[in-house]
Amino acid sequence: MIRKKWCNEVTESDVGTLIKLTGWVFRRRDHGGLIFIDLRDRSGIIQAVLSPDYSFNAHQRGHELRNEYVVSILGEVRRRPEGTENPNIETGTIEVYVKEISVLNESITLPFTIEDAADASESLRLKYRYLDLRRPDLQKNLIIRHKTVKMIRDFLDKEGFLEIETPMLTKSTPEGARDFLVPSRLSPGHFYALPQSPQLFKQILMVAGFDRYFQIVKCFRDEDLRADRQPEFTQVDLEMSFVEREDIIHVIEKMLCEVFKKVLHTQLNRPFPILTYQEAMERFGNDKPDLRFGRALKTVEDLVRGSSFKVFLDTLSSGGTVKGINAKGMATLSRKEIDDLTLLAQSFGAKGLAWIKVKNGFESPITKFFPEGVLRNIADRLDAQRGDLLLFVADKEKVANDVLSRIRLDLGKRLNLIKEGFYFTWIVDFPLFEWDDEEGRFIAMHHPFTSPLDEDIKIFFESTDSDFKNPKSELSKIRAKAYDIVLNGYEIGGGSIRIYKNVIQKKMFEILGISDEEAHIKFGFLLEALQYGAPPHGGIALGLDRLLMLMVGSNTIRDVIAFPKTQRAACLMSGAPSPATQKQLKELNIRVDLNF
Repeated sequence: MIRKKWCNEVTESDVGTLIKLTGWVFRRRDHGGLIFIDLRDRSGIIQAVLSPDYSFNAHQRGHELRNEYVVSILGEVRRRPEGTENPNIETGTIEVYVKEISVLNESITLPFTIEDAADASESLRLKYRYLDLRRPDLQKNLIIRHKTVKMIRDFLDKEGFLEIETPMLTKSTPEGARDFLVPSRLSPGHFYALPQSPQLFKQILMVAGFDRYFQIVKCFRDEDLRADRQPEFTQVDLEMSFVEREDIIHVIEKMLCEVFKKVLHTQLNRPFPILTYQEAMERFGNDKPDLRFGRALKTVEDLVRGSSFKVFLDTLSSGGTVKGINAKGMATLSRKEIDDLTLLAQSFGAKGLAWIKVKNGFESPITKFFPEGVLRNIADRLDAQRGDLLLFVADKEKVANDVLSRIRLDLGKRLNLIKEGFYFTWIVDFPLFEWDDEEGRFIAMHHPFTSPLDEDIKIFFESTDSDFKNPKSELSKIRAKAYDIVLNGYEIGGGSIRIYKNVIQKKMFEILGISDEEAHIKFGFLLEALQYGAPPHGGIALGLDRLLMLMVGSNTIRDVIAFPKTQRAACLMSGAPSPATQKQLKELNIRVDLNF
């Protein structure tokens, strides 16, 4: 064998034995008499010593070595001399005295050193991703990814789930992001779509009687990218028959607890807290709250009606709201620093940011518009004490929530409020519909196969054409059997109990403005299947990349994906996407017109 063990497998029990190791030269230090080499493989690093007294030939070869040469060594394992141990590596108490060394391959000068790769530009690291991936941190991330996927598979297998693959080449059913389209050579002018999710197929599998399905599956969305989004991503996809919301929550919590315990050696507390969508929006301003710190938002519109402050009163008269947040201990901020906070709020979409300092009294340009009693009531509502700074946004409810939720996160960072650890929560009872101003109609908040809550089914069926076009109709009050799971302020998964009766599905399409013909074209095979005894069913999809990003403590999913794309959806290493040849285009009956 070329090697007997990986570097980190060598222990003090091997002292006195000859051992074969292979790897890359991570560092080389020539001390004249002795040459020290840090030998690295995917498991870690071990120190190799080339001594002329132990092996003259090996010592001579050591002068030829350079960083990232691939080498094989045969040597004697020894304890390091007292005082020379390295506590920063697992093999820090031992070293290998090299008897024989072979250079298996050489390396040209690297565009960046492996140990300093994190300081290189991202574009350079992505171009040379195979070098970037030699970094111990990235290798550790991908090992954690492997262990997590294995744990998920093992867990779901024990729970009676079957892993069933669904097609990669499927039909375009654009309901969310843009599809990636694939032209068909055998059917000129026709296209497949890469799946945004296996949604329709996993529901079909429930109709087929498989009861519990899962898949760790690639999905594709042609959308604008960001740190936690890629054009191709991986989902842990589940579907179950004869279940309610609580059954799915139970399975996911149990699975995550087992994964975190065995992969990260972290104990999660169950059950995870549950917030309704309404509670989350009122207290945190968004549906993916970061529960690692407090500072809830508070509505003060009932209190400020007792003021004469025109900005607040005009907002309320036009149907808006006034909400505030307590920036604890920040009353010492200068006027310029508060102006900077105001600019931040405006960058988030606010018209402005009102503020009140709580000192011996109340200090602000707006306090003259408020009776003393009203100010005290506002301070009580926001749990204010001397030294606090109260911040307010007056605007449409959606804008006020969004702006203050972002300010809350900014304050959490500024004040070092964010605790270490993993804080999960479930968000439930989402609205079934949301109003689209551009299209002047209701759209599905999740997707058109999500079932309404039983308590709201009467409103659902009694709605009429006039309700479909009215943003203030009772339709806005219908809640969905939908649920999201949130970790540290990131949505890591979402799902719902599905519609399984045709009469409900048909009404859903009617409300969404999808005609029978359009529904048949887009979803015909599912609608037909629902007529053949579909069981009650529901499921969830977890974003594996985003979950892993949080597990390893990164702020970008590119750190847990072997070969990620840039924000322009390009692979700098391989050069994808690239032009097709004229021969390829002709075979597909496609002509490219960039001026179209």
